[in-house]
Amino acid sequence: MDDAVVITGIGMVTAVGETREATWRAVCNGESGVTPLDNFPGIQPGRLLGAVVESTPPNCPTQRNVPFALQAASEALADSGLNLLEYDRERLGTSVAVNTGDMPLNEATRVGVPIEASPNQWWKQLLPNTTAYTVGQHFDFCGPRLCNSTACASGTVAILQGTRAIQDGQCDKMLVGGSQAIHPLLAAGFDKMRVLAKGDNPTLACRPFDANRTGFVMGEGAAMMVLERKTDAINRGAQIYAEVSGGAICGDAHHVTDLSTDSTTFTHLLRETLRKSGLHSSDVGYINAHGTGTKQNDIMESRGIRNAFDNSVGDLCVSSTKAVLGHLVNAAGAVETALTVLALRDGFAPPTMNLTTPDPECDLDCIPLIGRKRPFEHAMKTSIAFGGHLAAIALRRYSGANERQAPTTVPLPLAA
Repeated sequence: MDDAVVITGIGMVTAVGETREATWRAVCNGESGVTPLDNFPGIQPGRLLGAVVESTPPNCPTQRNVPFALQAASEALADSGLNLLEYDRERLGTSVAVNTGDMPLNEATRVGVPIEASPNQWWKQLLPNTTAYTVGQHFDFCGPRLCNSTACASGTVAILQGTRAIQDGQCDKMLVGGSQAIHPLLAAGFDKMRVLAKGDNPTLACRPFDANRTGFVMGEGAAMMVLERKTDAINRGAQIYAEVSGGAICGDAHHVTDLSTDSTTFTHLLRETLRKSGLHSSDVGYINAHGTGTKQNDIMESRGIRNAFDNSVGDLCVSSTKAVLGHLVNAAGAVETALTVLALRDGFAPPTMNLTTPDPECDLDCIPLIGRKRPFEHAMKTSIAFGGHLAAIALRRYSGANERQAPTTVPLPLAA
């Protein structure tokens, strides 16, 4: 379809803010949500750091990521101004990243608790599409109900899937995103791989693109967005954040966890995203990088960006927000895409916190410590995941009569 797909609603809940604007301002000001995490089975006390959501909504099911998603979805729908009673529910769909369940049934069985003592709805603990199902069911969306499992790229892929569903005519509106709660098994696995950051000061532990980086910290929360055709949004008088210009998904066949050091596939991903979006490398002003703070990821990603953007790379701003939000795994792409949209809206590139000694091999403008006020029309979000899942999405700031404005009641962030 020729009609562009646009974003008209955003909702977020993270460790640094339980609304969209609260999260955005905290990220812009570099306010870290990272704290020590204890009482995780199998992990030595004091060893694990993470950014957790302090409060959990009432009537919380066992899986904490489910209420995160519902909270973010409710905010996104309210933000979009959609009156759901006016639409055929079969034309409303969802695309939500896979969830990592709490799996209490497995734990109860392991320690010898009788199976009758476990929750009756056992499938909510085990099926990886529980969050996707619950969001669709809660809002009675009867159109496409999509769920993908592409590890840390899942949130970004969910947005691209939702965009494609609208472009293909499968539905008119899509609620897209992902959520993540920190689970002991997932944390223990990352700990055994030695990819988690350590340090006496939790807020300084994760240092993307820094020469002294030691890894990432766990994070949790959710982001959901409302997608629809631009024409439909304009006709109903909706305010528009941005257009989805295009995107690409690639597979790096090098290794399950290791990345190809020459960045060939990642470079191809970025070039394909530019091509499919009709963009030249000089058009893009900001990239929200995957930027985990691991030596392998940061070097490979930096090299790929430099290769793909070539002579335009000197004018490009790149940053990672994982130092303050933690790594939200399945929800990382969704939360960070939402932040990229807000960066477009406000013309503000958020900082990479804890970047005090830039790695010479990550020779990009990574916006250390203080964000930068700089209007730009096009931005990109990249995701890199175990299993060789690579994804990127390009976004264009919407301008016109329906242009979304930043709330005047929210203080402006610090800026260089």
